Amino acid sequence: MSTLLIDIGFLHFNFADVLDILMVAAIIYMLFHWLKGSAAMNIFLAIVALLLLRVLVGLLNMKMTSTILGTLIDVGAIALVVIFQPEIRRFLNNIGRRAMGSKVARPLLDRILGKRTELMSADEVDELVQACFEMGEQRTGALIVIPHRSSLDEIVSTGDAVDARISKPLIENIFFKNSPLHDGAMILGQNRIVAARCTLPITDRSIPARYGMRHKAAVGLSERYDASVIVVSEQTGIVSFVTEGKITPVKNMNTLKLLIANDGNPKTGSEAGV
Repeated sequence: MSTLLIDIGFLHFNFADVLDILMVAAIIYMLFHWLKGSAAMNIFLAIVALLLLRVLVGLLNMKMTSTILGTLIDVGAIALVVIFQPEIRRFLNNIGRRAMGSKVARPLLDRILGKRTELMSADEVDELVQACFEMGEQRTGALIVIPHRSSLDEIVSTGDAVDARISKPLIENIFFKNSPLHDGAMILGQNRIVAARCTLPITDRSIPARYGMRHKAAVGLSERYDASVIVVSEQTGIVSFVTEGKITPVKNMNTLKLLIANDGNPKTGSEAGV
């Protein structure tokens, strides 16, 4: 089979060149999608412009300009790793989560690492869900983290150890406005309340103004770790479920139970891009 060749003046394209361009375009699109709404978007667009300019001057055989641009890009590569560190971490985390999130890969990985998936019992889920909606009715703000595969020891160390059974009265007492443990997040694990008053990382992405600092913290944590977060808004009383950086407002208890049971993979509609 003869190689497809297209001549456009001084430019020569074969099938491999077309495939190369399509792959680069796909990579740029993926990066644009992941960086959308972040503070690094302007820097990313500037880098794309520099790369396109370097390709153009290379095709025009402008050696001096090409050398200057090449040196600038090579030297700036290290700085870019520092600048894009949160985005790179989120990008790699999303790839790893999707690669190991399949029904085949997850049991295999757990068997190799000797991990067991600890699921909350139906009674514990009921206690948690009832507490969240009752706090919503009382306009009591809350942040409750449900880990999946990631270790949250780093986050747990920022708060106070609790190590107690999951129960509705205890959850409500912890988040009561005059409680010394109410300010911060509660971390669940191994079917127990592990810690309270924990500090979560704040996302650097832009989210709708109707969401407050609790939602920003929930999004920030779910971007960095394989975990879901239940948020109860103090201003509106709305209960939300946050996973993989996406916020899903929850209208009733049954929906929240399904979201928890689906191990952080909601089957209902969510606000993509948040």
